[in-house]
Order: sequence, then C-alpha cells, then structure tokens
Amino acid sequence: MAHDRTIPDRSESATWLASQLARGFTRALHARAAKLGFSPGQFPILIELWEEEGLTQRQLLDRVDVEQATIANTLARMERDGLIERRVHPTDKRAQQIFLTAKARDMREEALAAADEAEQAVFRGFRRFEKELLKEYIRWAIANARKL
Repeated sequence: MAHDRTIPDRSESATWLASQLARGFTRALHARAAKLGFSPGQFPILIELWEEEGLTQRQLLDRVDVEQATIANTLARMERDGLIERRVHPTDKRAQQIFLTAKARDMREEALAAADEAEQAVFRGFRRFEKELLKEYIRWAIANARKL
C-alpha cells in the first residue's frame, strides 16, 4: 500500500517536542523527589493539597486534569506512602476528602525547591526573557488544547 504523505522529522512535531519536554522535567525532578519521598507524578496533587486540603477526588481530578484511573492510582500510592489520608466527607457520605499527612506537609518547602532546581536544570542556558517567552507560548498552547 502506497502512502502519499511522508513522515515528518520528529523534531518538527510540537506534539513530540512537548512530550520530550515533559519527560525531561520528570527526569530532572525524579531523583530530587525520590530523596524526599514522593514521585514526580504525585507532585501536581501535592501542590493542590498544599494550597487547599480536604478536596475530594473529583475536585482534584478537575484541578489536575488527568484521567480518573490515573488519579485513583496516584492517590492509592500516596496513601500507601504515607503522604495522604482520606476521610469521609461530612455532608456527602459517598465522597472522601483528602488531607496531607504531617510527612507531606513537612516536605513542602524542600519539594518546591526541588521542582525549582529541576526547572533550572531543564532551562539551563536560557536567558530570563527566553524562558518567560517559552512559558507564555506553552500556556497559550495549553489553553488551546483545553478547548478541544
């Protein structure tokens, strides 16, 4: 079967580039996070709970914007690792609220510093305005993607 379209160079694909950038951030954060007792995939949930504890799984799902199965598995690992605890919602007995443990609360500053270090490693050599411009373009693309 003949194909009319040639496969483009991957380095010209924004989708491929974005996935590589995400993988780079994950690699940069992984070692730093492991020393503190969390994984890069747990970091967005920790950020949300550091801002506001007592969220339900549904609220976290909406804020973190991942699949239901992904968040359920991540929360189960976080509970196993002693980072969160679940409590029955006071007004909706079907729902559970998610709270940080003291361990997770205590790692906040070091975890945020680790994320900053990971970002600095990925953006090494960028001038400040180049980094800010790239982040603005990424925010723009994300906003467009959320409309799909």
